[in-house]
Amino acid sequence: MKEYITVSHRSEEEYIINKSRFIGYCAPVSTQEEAVEFINEIRKKHSDATHNVYAYQIRSPEYSRYSDDGEPQGTAGMPVLDVIKKNGLTDVCVVVTRYFGGILLGAGGLVRAYSHSAKLACEGAEIIRMSPCSVLEIKCDYGFYGRLSTLVPEFGGIVENTDFGENVTLTFRLPSTEEERFRKELTEASFGRVFAEKIAEKFDSI
Repeated sequence: MKEYITVSHRSEEEYIINKSRFIGYCAPVSTQEEAVEFINEIRKKHSDATHNVYAYQIRSPEYSRYSDDGEPQGTAGMPVLDVIKKNGLTDVCVVVTRYFGGILLGAGGLVRAYSHSAKLACEGAEIIRMSPCSVLEIKCDYGFYGRLSTLVPEFGGIVENTDFGENVTLTFRLPSTEEERFRKELTEASFGRVFAEKIAEKFDSI
């Protein structure tokens, strides 16, 4: 599992140049189907627009696609995809809607306008780094719980659930790169009496 860069949420950013109105939309997606669904959603929302240009990049399996949607070849979809790639983004879809304002922008002007609109949309969606995390579960007595509750955050861990029963069951996630060090410290702190069970692996912006 390798870390990757994506966006955390949807965004909508508007940009006007020479009376042409550009509206950039960005959304996190994890499959081609999700990307197509988002594109169709924006197309439906702006069915009266002159163009609905899009580009998306999927992480697994690695795949990218773009469309100029009627703009001169190479002036719209590819510049949007270039913005995605230059930011190192994946699992992301960008749609740029254009309402023509009556003034031609020229090939260079279109490239700049679509690039800028895509850049605004990506920044508005908050670019984040997703790192591989281990989800661990620990069962301990109440006497050790106090130490455990301070040990987890020392290694960048985030508690997901705490169950107070006969014993305490703590479920938390921490960066996979910290798991080995955490286990060593846990063994030393508990004198070998408490162990962590890995129950899952996932990505998180931890």
